[in-house]
Amino acid sequence: MSHQRRPSQAQPLYTAEERRRRDASRWTLVQGILAPLQFLVFLISLALVLRYLATGEGYGAATVSVVVKTLVLYTIMVTGSLWEHDVYGRYLFAPAFYWEDMVSMLVLALHSAYLVSLFTTWLTPVEQMGLALAAYAAYVVNAVQFVLKLRAARKGAAAGAATSAAGGAGIAGSMP
Repeated sequence: MSHQRRPSQAQPLYTAEERRRRDASRWTLVQGILAPLQFLVFLISLALVLRYLATGEGYGAATVSVVVKTLVLYTIMVTGSLWEHDVYGRYLFAPAFYWEDMVSMLVLALHSAYLVSLFTTWLTPVEQMGLALAAYAAYVVNAVQFVLKLRAARKGAAAGAATSAAGGAGIAGSMP
């Protein structure tokens, strides 16, 4: 598909029009709130899961925390898809975020498998918490992907601003 661009170091994360749509989307603010909230929920849940695995105590609290983490994940995935549609015109797998979306699917699958295991006798409580840790490991990889992508976009925007100030064309993509 020749109309789609693939992100690279030479290409910005956003074209000028995509940046305008990003800035106009209500989902940009929602994502900006949900991402750190999800990370906070993750840290609390991780501590509760590790406590349960280390001591055998607190299974209920650990379980509730993983369910809450999963619900927050579902929320950020739905609103993230709406954001991606607003900015790139597709709900998932826009070229600029293709690999982040691919890993997000793994994160969703692992969290969903945890919920299935919780409501069936598929896994023991210790195995459930092991599955939760696998889901959390995938989540950390995904979060790092997004942070690196957004940092690169900010660096590109700063370089573009410097080029523009020097009379060059600049870079169309930027982050707030």
